[in-house]
Amino acid sequence: MLDEPRNPAGGIPSHKLKKILVIGSGPIIIGQAAEFDYAGTQACKSLREEGYEVVLINSNPATIMTDEETADRVYIEPLTVEFCERVIAKERPDGLLPTLGGQTGLNLASQLANQGILEKYNVELLGTQLEAIRKAEDRELFRALMREIREPVPESWIVESESDLESILDEVPYPCIVRPAYTLGGTGGGIASTREELWEIGRKGLKLSMRSQLMVERSLLGWKEVEYEVMRDGAGNCITVCNMENLDPMGVHTGDSIVVAPSQTLSDIEYHMLRTASLKIISALKIEGGCNVQLAVNPDSFDYYIIEVNPRVSRSSALASKATGYPIARVAAKIATGKTLDEIDNAVTKTTKACFEPALDYCVVKIPRWPFDKFATGDRRLSTQMKATGEVMAIDRTFESALMKAIRGLEVKSKDLRHAGMSSLSTDELKHALTYPTDERLWALAEAIRRGWSYEEVHQHSRVDFWFLNKIGNLVKVERDLTELLESEATEADIDTCIQRAFEIGFPSPAIRAAMGITPVMRRLLTSELAKSPAEVAEILGINESQVKTLQLVEAAIQKYSVEPVFKMVDTCAGEFESATPYFYGTFESEHDAVTIKA
Repeated sequence: MLDEPRNPAGGIPSHKLKKILVIGSGPIIIGQAAEFDYAGTQACKSLREEGYEVVLINSNPATIMTDEETADRVYIEPLTVEFCERVIAKERPDGLLPTLGGQTGLNLASQLANQGILEKYNVELLGTQLEAIRKAEDRELFRALMREIREPVPESWIVESESDLESILDEVPYPCIVRPAYTLGGTGGGIASTREELWEIGRKGLKLSMRSQLMVERSLLGWKEVEYEVMRDGAGNCITVCNMENLDPMGVHTGDSIVVAPSQTLSDIEYHMLRTASLKIISALKIEGGCNVQLAVNPDSFDYYIIEVNPRVSRSSALASKATGYPIARVAAKIATGKTLDEIDNAVTKTTKACFEPALDYCVVKIPRWPFDKFATGDRRLSTQMKATGEVMAIDRTFESALMKAIRGLEVKSKDLRHAGMSSLSTDELKHALTYPTDERLWALAEAIRRGWSYEEVHQHSRVDFWFLNKIGNLVKVERDLTELLESEATEADIDTCIQRAFEIGFPSPAIRAAMGITPVMRRLLTSELAKSPAEVAEILGINESQVKTLQLVEAAIQKYSVEPVFKMVDTCAGEFESATPYFYGTFESEHDAVTIKA
């Protein structure tokens, strides 16, 4: 007689699962915001597609997840063991899916299991099992596992009490990194440069950790930080969905860093070395669903260290999902019910399966959004504890144009790489802005390049990779070329070339005009009947006739090269297969991927 088909996690056979309880992410806090609402909504719909009855518990009514049509029943209750047990006792679900509610869901599931509540009501933990969660979240167990599978981890010390902390104050090398266990967004962590700072940060971290545990590790400040988003099913099939690279080196929380996907500065050897390590780790942990692996890479050698693993759908998962078109939460939910990657349809192409790794023929840039415009007295210094309250994601064909698009999407005063506050900084102040990162470091990098600093000097202070500095330098050069058009006797051909280059690299018309100081009033004058008399316009604007003629040629060139954007597909396969439900991004090229629908 054949065995019953089972949920690969063990326990209830997959065909006998009827009702599943999903834990939401709770209130919106730093490090846990709309990304988890996005994931939870996707997962609930995915489970209902498979015919399961979905019960949702979440304490935040201001979410899409808690809409009536998302789940069969929604409980808006505090995410505590007490209230969760009440829901379990009333609904009697067959399974519990905790890995889509961020750190809140993981911690709550651990507490329910440890207190015997899941066993009492015969509720199966779906997807990644408790032992895997413990090994990933518990700093001591994780370090032991990495050593067992021969993956490098930084030299570190485990602290579980104030006496442990006191005993290592004179032992650890400074600066050092403090990483509490079972916390979100680096809460309670930080960089300690002295024993006094370590004592202060460590005591706070112990209080904020659910297990009163933290790890103090050797500093890797200046190393590259890279993330791999990986998927694994119960049969052991693994894929990498996306890899991402932080523009900011180690020392800045990934939620506070500018992130680029796919990675831009890794060699092919480095890419595959880190990919192999990520797949090895997810297999050793026996993760079932989505997992985020964070690694540090030495920019001067092939050395790397494993920083940490998130055994759940994370904030980075939402970015990777939107960047690639691969619905990570949807696939993770189906894996939790026993499906394998080769059994899950690709929702975009409808013809391939979820076991196909996504391919990107574009560049994605994420820039965090900080609330310092509302909290002007807040500490703007960025460290290993996340401070951003939102983020912008932009897609385009090149890094430069995606970066410019993301800056415009931030809805801050600066619409490009020029920042009024940076131009007034002294040389020493600018060096400080590069060395000690804040939310304005991107503009500090551009300002240093604008002042003629060499890439070597900027890199020395910021540790930002030369590739990124070169790309920022390309944008600064175009900005400078635009500015110099008014100061030189440029020919019509020179102006055409400059404007065309500006469009190609990511400057839209308003940014070109802003770089040249063309205000709306000036533009009206340059295109009005009065423009037939350059002398009169020059007198009104307080410039000479030659500059008026240059501005008129600039306006003509903008009209000449300013084309309507075309739309390119995000389809998970870089155009290899037909796509039934792709989405699109706008860019300035000549060929549409979208089909025009005639009315």
